[in-house]
Amino acid sequence: MSRIGKLPVNLPAGVTVEVSPSNVVSVKGPLGSLSQQVDADIEVKIEDGVLTLHRPTNQPRHRSMHGLYRALINNMVIGVSKGYETKQELVGVGFKAEVKGQLLELSLGYSHDIHFLLPAEVKAEVFQEKKGAPILTLKSIDKQLVGQVAAKIRSLRKPEPYKGKGIKFVNEQLRRKAGKSASAK
Repeated sequence: MSRIGKLPVNLPAGVTVEVSPSNVVSVKGPLGSLSQQVDADIEVKIEDGVLTLHRPTNQPRHRSMHGLYRALINNMVIGVSKGYETKQELVGVGFKAEVKGQLLELSLGYSHDIHFLLPAEVKAEVFQEKKGAPILTLKSIDKQLVGQVAAKIRSLRKPEPYKGKGIKFVNEQLRRKAGKSASAK
């Protein structure tokens, strides 16, 4: 059996899961609701606040889908109960970020500011300590969406390897390179 697929998904208090006849799993919780289409071969059972998934055969296709859908459903349960957040740090002189509703304005050292429209499901906050780099926090109930938006924002100015300037995740370890060294004559 799939080691991930056979693990049960515990449903915390306040989270309800419904499975439609067309195998659409809907998860509702205090933070919102999410739904996911599950392959017709995978069977979803809910008993006593525990959700389990079962597959019909040991074919590689069924084994891979078993673990995949268990992980997706578990991410939805965590998302509607706790939510997900990513933190990014803007490292560089004059790098700024400002949130106006769903519009994120970034000043990243280019000749122009960058205006980034956030999806409706993602909330953003900017925090800046005195003499510190601005920290951008993205929050959402959808793990895939918040990760995708964070990756898109990071791609606007990736950290360069010499000084480390750019947008990096908080606690991300960067591979740094040594700069030019003076040659001895």
